[in-house]
Amino acid sequence: MRAFSNEQSTLVPVYDIRNCGPRRRFVANGKLVHNSDGINLQNLPSRGANAGHIKRTILAPQGHVMIDCDSSQIEARTLAWLAGQDDLVKAFENKEDVYKIMASRIYNKPVEEIDKGERQVGKTLILGCGYGVGATKVRLFLKAAAGVSVKEEEAKAMVQTYRDTYAKIPALWRQGEKCLRSLSGGQADVFDKQDLIKVVPEKGFLLPNGLYIQYPDLKRVSGEDGMAAWRYTSRGADSYIYGGKVVENVCQAVARCIIGEQMLRIAKRYQPVLTVHDAIAIIAPEDEADEARAYVEECMSWRPKWAPGLPLACESGMGVSYGDC
Repeated sequence: MRAFSNEQSTLVPVYDIRNCGPRRRFVANGKLVHNSDGINLQNLPSRGANAGHIKRTILAPQGHVMIDCDSSQIEARTLAWLAGQDDLVKAFENKEDVYKIMASRIYNKPVEEIDKGERQVGKTLILGCGYGVGATKVRLFLKAAAGVSVKEEEAKAMVQTYRDTYAKIPALWRQGEKCLRSLSGGQADVFDKQDLIKVVPEKGFLLPNGLYIQYPDLKRVSGEDGMAAWRYTSRGADSYIYGGKVVENVCQAVARCIIGEQMLRIAKRYQPVLTVHDAIAIIAPEDEADEARAYVEECMSWRPKWAPGLPLACESGMGVSYGDC
């Protein structure tokens, strides 16, 4: 099947979509774009020659605009807050450039002297090192996100700088490991410095919305490399878990709890029409577009009562189509 973009009344071929059989896998130009019963809007192309074509076919009704608002760095902010990394939390709250702060530590130079490329490296580390990745993955992240090639030893030094600068985040990974032991042993525990996420024996990690992150049949085993590891059952298959991965699971779940409550606030005035990860889109009449945009930004900067001190921020876009946003 060939998809088209109707742009300026001209049909422009976007890509060929091929059904790859089981589990509704659809591939476009060799890239998986859809693997579920619903549409995966996060996989619509945003880069390259075909960037935005499909997104611009998602239109607001006549006389309306679409407003798409994205929660800024919500996982990194949630991670710093849960870990009790107060200096990073304060930097987020004060709207400081945390990417430049990180880069200044890496390059050992003042924040005001950090250039665009160095800032991108700092951004890659802030967003990529929070869940315990090592030098090998950081090298891949830097190449893909920042276009920077570094040697293994350089990557190791960068990772260590991140961990030394924000030492309470690695401490949270260790607490995640401890909580796995508690859960496996049928003992209660507390995951984070905010006393928010509780380990409930035989159930899992209790979230603010009353749901649980569960690791069924959790066991301590010998991993493929001979090292001790945690294994649990997911969809009938064995999966492995460790402290840093627990932190990732919890941060993403807490971030989603926040966005869910923000969405309910938005829905009091404007019905959300789609959501992708940490972004929410609405439709508003043209004559109240600015008012609606301000309201959505206000809602997505609001924090729930159970998250005092969590620094939240957002960015929004507006247009006649999803792509214009």
